[in-house]
Amino acid sequence: METDEFLRCMSCGKKMEPNSKMNHGQCMDCTLKLDFQIEELHYDAMKQNLKRILDFFISDVNAAFNKDPAARTLIEVLTSYPGIKAVLLYRIAHFFWKLGVPFIPRYISDIARELTAIDIHPGAEIGSEFFIDHGAGVVIGETSEIGNNVTMYAGVVLGGTKLEQTKRHPTIGNNVVIGTGAKILGPVIIGDDVRVGANSVVVNDVPPHCVVVGVPAKIVSKKGERIERVDLRHGDLPDPISIAISRLDKRIKELEAQFPDLKKNEDDDIEIFYGEFGSGI
Repeated sequence: METDEFLRCMSCGKKMEPNSKMNHGQCMDCTLKLDFQIEELHYDAMKQNLKRILDFFISDVNAAFNKDPAARTLIEVLTSYPGIKAVLLYRIAHFFWKLGVPFIPRYISDIARELTAIDIHPGAEIGSEFFIDHGAGVVIGETSEIGNNVTMYAGVVLGGTKLEQTKRHPTIGNNVVIGTGAKILGPVIIGDDVRVGANSVVVNDVPPHCVVVGVPAKIVSKKGERIERVDLRHGDLPDPISIAISRLDKRIKELEAQFPDLKKNEDDDIEIFYGEFGSGI
């Protein structure tokens, strides 16, 4: 009878030592070999996936023109936009990833990272009209799922929080804008028509039609109507701190008004200016 101190390789069934747990269920021989079974290929699926690469290419390039007012010509977008180059190389790497080709998909993604400073794992699932503006520091993990018409800015991370080979990265809905430096961690679900504020850290699910800001991110706006299909306002967000201070200040003045004999300071040492919707202090 086999004891629990031994594990078996998921590929060949060979016994492994307990310290092999970090090899994701495979022995070292299976981890290092680069076997690729060409007879298992489905050529109809290959043709369909190749057509999808072309369709995605058209939608991704159109997204650059629709979402970046600085875009001028096609040749400029193809040669000077790191986000376009990174996404195009991702589409090719993802094609090989779906075929089960070893090594090549990760090598392509590494080339893309060196060229663009954008790291997209070839196993991620990304929809159409995807646009990364500028893009330096963007990281998209292996089990990430991204819907259609999603815009990201520099420094965005879709990160994992587990070591197991499970769903460990975020799922992003349609028509989502993720602001500069935002971090979305773990297998959280971001609903459709959501705007994630710059430098926010999202660790919980976000329902559709919301704006979230802060560390950790909190919902500061929710409405039943969709945001604009092309929406670049990742910095035009309410400030929950100034909103709270504004409400407290208003409440204090209401309470003071109920005590007419209370001595009040004629001049305040600190003067606070509240922007519309709490946009600044």
